[in-house]
Amino acid sequence: MTFYKYQGTGNDFVIVDNRLQFIDKKDTKRIATICDRRFGIGADGFILLENDENVDFKMVYYNADGNESTMCGNGGRCIVAFAKFLNIIENETEFIAIDGLHKAKIEEGLVHLQMQEVSEIESFDNHLFLDTGSPHHVELVSGLADFEVKSNGARIRNGAPYNEAGSNVNFVEQLSAENFAVRTYERGVEDETLSCGTGVTAVALAMHKSGKTKADKISLQTQGGPLNVTFSTNDNGYDNIWLIGPAEQVFKGEIEW
Repeated sequence: MTFYKYQGTGNDFVIVDNRLQFIDKKDTKRIATICDRRFGIGADGFILLENDENVDFKMVYYNADGNESTMCGNGGRCIVAFAKFLNIIENETEFIAIDGLHKAKIEEGLVHLQMQEVSEIESFDNHLFLDTGSPHHVELVSGLADFEVKSNGARIRNGAPYNEAGSNVNFVEQLSAENFAVRTYERGVEDETLSCGTGVTAVALAMHKSGKTKADKISLQTQGGPLNVTFSTNDNGYDNIWLIGPAEQVFKGEIEW
């Protein structure tokens, strides 16, 4: 199996061109092994690029535990860069993922990925909850650099009201009016990742919803580098949501499937 390793702000993926449908997608154990950093290639997720009758391609995403999962924003940006590398697209595309249709474009080396509209953001005493293609708990903290993300993230991810289904957990510190630092515990990886695309999207919308910012272009500083989120508001919530950042091919290799 020929594979390509991509990363978007340190969120890394094994991506395979599966247009010929040669991958056994039910072999979750093999996918988990490939994502293992000691026994496999190592990645936060595994992505298949497949044909689709109506759009340029289809994205199939698996968490590092081998299970097919909900939308991955950074993975979506990486597969757009991969599709350009394969000459499937030029600089603009439409593709399908588990949460529906996505538009994307590549401008000045950055991948702009349009996310799904968000109509509901739930506000609680110390956090907000919303779904940006994947479920996200968003919580403001102080001293983020020294915060115990893994232990606190695991506790929230597995606790009520999320329980077994779980939620991704984002810890946020405001740096300025339009700038936030974010660290994310991802379900399915069951650890902190260097960056989470649907996570920073959730943070940008949650900070606007809670009145922490009035801006419609938010800068998010992740452990793996900066991302930007732009959006518009409407009577029902948020639309025209774009996740913007780099997506780079790291290397190509072969492995026995």
